[in-house]
Amino acid sequence: MALTEEGVIAVPGMLSRWVRLANGARAHYMTSGETGPAVILLHGGIMGSSGTAGWRFMAPFLGANGFRVYCPDQPGFGLADTREVYRPRLGTISHVHFINDFADALCLEKFHIGGNSMGCINTVHYVTTHPERILSFAIIAGRIGDLIDPSKAITGSYSLTAAMAKYDYTVKAMKDMMESIIYRTEAIGPDLLEMRTQSSILQRESLAAMNEGRERQTSDPNLAQALSTKNRFDRLTIPGICLYGKDDVLLPVENGYMQEDVLPNVQFFYPGECGHQGQTDQPELFNQAYLEFYRDGKVSRKTADRAGVSKRRAENPKLVAQA
Repeated sequence: MALTEEGVIAVPGMLSRWVRLANGARAHYMTSGETGPAVILLHGGIMGSSGTAGWRFMAPFLGANGFRVYCPDQPGFGLADTREVYRPRLGTISHVHFINDFADALCLEKFHIGGNSMGCINTVHYVTTHPERILSFAIIAGRIGDLIDPSKAITGSYSLTAAMAKYDYTVKAMKDMMESIIYRTEAIGPDLLEMRTQSSILQRESLAAMNEGRERQTSDPNLAQALSTKNRFDRLTIPGICLYGKDDVLLPVENGYMQEDVLPNVQFFYPGECGHQGQTDQPELFNQAYLEFYRDGKVSRKTADRAGVSKRRAENPKLVAQA
């Protein structure tokens, strides 16, 4: 791998593209595959994140197996538009608007969606707000809004807040942060670190605006109401799965157990040797699970067992193939 003139990793099977949104913003995205159902994959929210960084292993695989995959750089990340007017000043609300504008710009009427970490919560809010556009969703290790009391959330051994506070925008600092949360450290190459570091510098002011917006979300009751998922997301019957790594040091797997308890229609899996960014830690497993789910509507018996299908409650036969 190497960085292109745009400053992204050159990944075989992934193409860098741009599109102008209805509001005038320039949106950058990576894409794989030319035909088939559409899939939008949403990256996480650690500084330096992007569509390339989050989905460089999965997108080409899905693209080679019959899907059109779109991995946008969400506002505040990657090569997203940094002009002040397009900064995500409403935090998650801004991201939900962006996802909808992005899908409109690409003429995607209905699509599958998936996300990791921040991409997980953005997926949850988008599916809740626009269920009419979603074919199915697959989420990885993130929060699910106010369905769970924030005071009950379990913090991990690694504090992302502390790490981001002391981050000094150097490759070394990026390396330290990535190695702390990625289980499979061999996936952290010098090109990835350079790309993420450059992106974090480019998006510094936009990311600060996003974090301010998140604070407003919790302090302003009107904004908080717009992001409520209670008695909304948990009532949806759109097919959905969640893969939650057993070795997550940011949001420990116990948070996944609490989520499973309030999401009766979502099938949970708990893969081992897997941290917060499962699609990077266990790419072959996650690629296969996503492919089967998006293609067939359910995960095969073999893949479900490998992925640690939940034994905490009865399996959903609509989402997991039975023996």
